Amino acid sequence: MKRYASIIGINENDIAEYKRLHANVWPEILDRLSKSNITNYSIFLKQPENLLFSYYEYLGTDHKSDQDAIAKDTKTQKWWAICGPKQNALASRAEGEWWASLEEVFHLD
Repeated sequence: MKRYASIIGINENDIAEYKRLHANVWPEILDRLSKSNITNYSIFLKQPENLLFSYYEYLGTDHKSDQDAIAKDTKTQKWWAICGPKQNALASRAEGEWWASLEEVFHLD
């Protein structure tokens, strides 16, 4: 198992809608994440900075292939089309990233 964390900004005026959407994530999205070996997935909000922190655990053996399968999923693409405009990618993110990856510096089981 490998842990992944990332961060992105969110438009202040979209926070309530973003919370509403994530209180009832479409079942197809949850199913696609599970099929792509993602578990223990959480998104946290930090205000007043308006940052979203994402954390999940990956149980598979080919993260890139599983991420590609998520990106190719038409229902996920529709979900992203709704959620993406509410987000503000960080200028410091790596090339090709939307959510900026975070480095794990400590963990305790």
